[in-house]
Amino acid sequence: MDNAPIFDTAIPSLGPCRVDNPLPYCHHIDDSAKMRMFLSGDVIEDASGSDALCEFEEAGPRRMIYFDPPKTKCAVVTCGGLCPGINDVIRAIVMSAHHNYHVSGTFGIRYGLQGFIPKFKHDIMELTPESVSEIHEFGGTVLSSSRGPQPPEEIVDALERMNISVLFMIGGDGTMKAADIVTQEVLRRGLKIGVVGIPKTIDNDINFVTRSFGFDTAVEKATEAIRCAHVEALGSPGGIGMVKLMGRESGFIAAQASLALKEVNFVLVPEAPFELHGPEGFLAQLKQRLEQRQHAVIVVAEGAGQDLCRADNGQDLSGNPILGDICDVLRREIKKYFGELNFPYTLKYIDPSYIIRSIPANSNDRIYCGFLGQHAVHAAMAGKTGMVVSKLQDRYIHLPLHLVTSKRRKLNIFSNYWRSVMESTGQPQSMFTCMNKADRP
Repeated sequence: MDNAPIFDTAIPSLGPCRVDNPLPYCHHIDDSAKMRMFLSGDVIEDASGSDALCEFEEAGPRRMIYFDPPKTKCAVVTCGGLCPGINDVIRAIVMSAHHNYHVSGTFGIRYGLQGFIPKFKHDIMELTPESVSEIHEFGGTVLSSSRGPQPPEEIVDALERMNISVLFMIGGDGTMKAADIVTQEVLRRGLKIGVVGIPKTIDNDINFVTRSFGFDTAVEKATEAIRCAHVEALGSPGGIGMVKLMGRESGFIAAQASLALKEVNFVLVPEAPFELHGPEGFLAQLKQRLEQRQHAVIVVAEGAGQDLCRADNGQDLSGNPILGDICDVLRREIKKYFGELNFPYTLKYIDPSYIIRSIPANSNDRIYCGFLGQHAVHAAMAGKTGMVVSKLQDRYIHLPLHLVTSKRRKLNIFSNYWRSVMESTGQPQSMFTCMNKADRP
């Protein structure tokens, strides 16, 4: 195996660090001490061989920092859809910046990137330890959010007017791409403004981020909906419980929740196109399940089966494709198929999406969010820019924005993980059009 790292993981810096770190106690991290990790193909899809060697900069406080804290102002913005834990990250950033580094101020940008643009007339918020002390008890984001791009020139203009030294951007794939563009505009102007991202996606689909914050909470809440669907399915002969979960392009929540609750019989995800009709298709397999056990539970990721939907190929404000309603298609086809066979059934449908993404984070995610916020502040004060903080193999690391925005992370349907999902549900491999031997990588 070639032991040379295959990815450029260098982190840009605003300049040499000449200010003593004010932290009274800590283990300082040396930039020259890189962490070498062998990552499997489940993380690095285009790696040659079973593992790929990568070299990362470790997150944590540096002995010397770039910014002089009393002269440093920070800004925080949240973009895109809601996710459990956003307020926890905001709180961690504010508390660390204030108590650990004693920065002159931290300000919240309201309503996403719109908050930078004068024509929207959104006020900013001063974020103090007092104002954020209890926000982690609530879901959503205290700063509110919005979707869609805004001119990077106007964003950087606003940062200059506010005399901001560090911008923390909390958001998903689109937000990280925007952070990259803002970073380039800052560099083009020769400004000393750091841009640090904290990746947020309830779908768990950001490249190199094996578990995004809020995912654990989302899975926990999703299992409650699946449990309810199972109870409903048991309530009558031929009972079907169908649950729709988040997952536009990646089926991680659906897969993980199904593993957590073993009552699921069918899991449909975007990565695995499936046959609807025919002797090996979903409808025939569902009928067989009902004949054998009198009930069935189906978990569907929202992006599954888009080839079966009549979507208009449009895009939302974030540039994501507008999805067809696969569950509407399935319910209609089930009704037609079983009606023609005069096969009695009862179907109960549950869509808990907005409940799941709006709840406060659970204990595990709160801890995770706390570390992400703290490490983001450590990186920013050391003059790091054009990067995100993440956790990989239980180590907190710095990742350059170009890596996390290079592609969407997707579930590997030829992995041991997906095999475990198939074993847990008992659904046949033959139902999926991409699972035959000829299609294997």
